[in-house]
Amino acid sequence: MDPNVPEDVRREVAAWLAEHFDPELPVLGWRGLLADSGWGAPAWPLDWYGRGLPADVAGVVAEEFERVGAVGPSTTGAGAWLVAPTILVHGTDEQKRRHLRPILTGEDKWCQLFSEPGNGSDLAGLTTRAERDGDEWVVSGQKVWTTGARFARYGLLLARTDWDVPKHRGITCFVLPMGQPGVEVRPLRQMNGHASFNEVFLDAARVPADHLLGDVHEGWTVARTTLTFERGAGAGPAIGARRPKPGRTATEATEDAEELARSLRWYPQRAGRADLVVPQAKASGRAVDPVVRAAAADVVAHERMARWNAERARVALAGGRPPGPEGSLGKLAASDLARRCASTHAEIAGAHGMLSGEDGPLGGLIPEIIVSVPGHSIAGGTDEIQRNILAERVLDLPREHAVDEGVAFCEVRTNAPGRRT
Repeated sequence: MDPNVPEDVRREVAAWLAEHFDPELPVLGWRGLLADSGWGAPAWPLDWYGRGLPADVAGVVAEEFERVGAVGPSTTGAGAWLVAPTILVHGTDEQKRRHLRPILTGEDKWCQLFSEPGNGSDLAGLTTRAERDGDEWVVSGQKVWTTGARFARYGLLLARTDWDVPKHRGITCFVLPMGQPGVEVRPLRQMNGHASFNEVFLDAARVPADHLLGDVHEGWTVARTTLTFERGAGAGPAIGARRPKPGRTATEATEDAEELARSLRWYPQRAGRADLVVPQAKASGRAVDPVVRAAAADVVAHERMARWNAERARVALAGGRPPGPEGSLGKLAASDLARRCASTHAEIAGAHGMLSGEDGPLGGLIPEIIVSVPGHSIAGGTDEIQRNILAERVLDLPREHAVDEGVAFCEVRTNAPGRRT
């Protein structure tokens, strides 16, 4: 097989599926087989549960899975889309062996422990602290806006390990076991009625010394990689089937996905659901309105642009390039699309868009989109942060002056909780 020839790849994956896929297999057994074959994450390296395929060629694998209705790997949550790609870049061989396969099979769920109550956009100003204690690190502090924390076995954690250097140089990235007495998870209720996020309290939680991702004090480099994936440059597994073949495997996979999806209800609304704009315009009889038609056409055009931006970033990363500004372009395009969608949904629904619950359009989904969509400009790095990145790295404009640049973090004036005095 020539990995650069899509039809060669198509024939090989089709033959493999014909030989191995059985809809009556237990989902865990099937996903284990899938991970070991490399077809579950075909763009991953050959040595690490992948096939080493170019990102644009790997798409034909997804087409073949859909054609036969084969269930793909577990792709819901932070594990597949954020943590696994970060481990591939920064993890040791032992960490890759320990974590990548359980992420693909769905045995291990993950969450991302980055943002804090006093440090969101200024992530490098975090004050959660980690101190070495023999063969372990002891971690105390608070994280917030953590999706999936209630289900996670592990958390990708940023904590400060050196207070006597400038803020970006004293951070370390850890793999935190979540199921321990020092970790408390509390759900946060949102204005759309869901509780997708959590705040996480860490009180002398323990992390084994071999659970560092990257080097001590070099966590900011790791974090930048993760944030690039979060901003739309995801290179996680993209193999699955929208129409899984009926059987035990499909049933178990669906139940597993639905269980986790219940805690992620905000996310289907994040992009404003561009796919609903035209159907809603037609169903409401507003499709003949020239204002609505223009707005719907605008949404369709920007949805394609957002998709192309995300694909450009994903291809760049899959090709081995270090994280760059492509992720910021993709994030900005997605935020812009979300706002355009919300505005168009409001135009189509009119006053009915203010009705929540079952009385609202689409059983309340449209009002939920309208109130949820502003969060897209905040989550994963605010739009202002993305514009700063593009200004500095693409337009070569001077950096915004930082009063704490070059200053030891212990000397920085901040009211963030947990600050070392």
